[in-house]
Amino acid sequence: MARLDAANVPSHTLAAELLLMHTLGRDRAWLYAHPESELESASAEKYFELVARRTAGVPTQYLTGKQEFWGLEFEVTPDVLIPRPETEHVIEAALERVGAAHRDDELSIADVGTGSGCIAVALARELPRGEIVATDISAAALDVARRNASRHGVAQRIQFVETNLLDAIAGGARKFDLIASNPPYIPHGDKSALQREVRAHEPEIALFAGDDGLAVYAPLIRGAANLLRPGGILILELGYNSLAGVREILDGAGIWRDIRVAHDLAGIPRVISASRS
Repeated sequence: MARLDAANVPSHTLAAELLLMHTLGRDRAWLYAHPESELESASAEKYFELVARRTAGVPTQYLTGKQEFWGLEFEVTPDVLIPRPETEHVIEAALERVGAAHRDDELSIADVGTGSGCIAVALARELPRGEIVATDISAAALDVARRNASRHGVAQRIQFVETNLLDAIAGGARKFDLIASNPPYIPHGDKSALQREVRAHEPEIALFAGDDGLAVYAPLIRGAANLLRPGGILILELGYNSLAGVREILDGAGIWRDIRVAHDLAGIPRVISASRS
């Protein structure tokens, strides 16, 4: 723990616990119930190797291979963005817009830039008759997403498509009731300000979007407009300070109504949603 603290690792106590739990294959309750237990030499070697990698900046989630999202455990690798608690607001907004009365309806849904599959899987669990298309430009990310869908018993209702945004399905006849996305939204110029864990280890293609962070929103919104049914819902996670730019894109299209903004626990605009007129 002292080594992690000295290396300025965020939440170093939690990181030390998670790495120890991973090494031993035990949960937190077991650790606290057995404070007298000593590490065998092989376990100690493995643990201190993980600690060394964490002090070097490798995120804890990539070392343990997992992260919780929406109450579910997801596999994560360096091929995918680590799911954040803030992205759970996308799920909340989707369920609010669908409404309790329609959660059992046969809904057609797209998750654009699925990464680990956390949005697609969470929606599949919450909307039991939903049929989902999950897209990503990364074949490696889709492999992770497929495993997560299988882990949580929803693989039969999620179709995984390797494509940029919605390109591969843009010409099809299928129309969607809901399109959700946590797109890349960090300006390239902000890279040096990011935590080293993010800038050095998470996939850049899932993080950065041009000089202003808005480069992905415009084509994504255009593609969604062509694929949503009338009254269909678009839900997008927002980057810091991106609300005004995204709202301008939506307003400029002239086809979006009932635009709503949800804030995170820090009061930051986190999700924007709109209905296709």
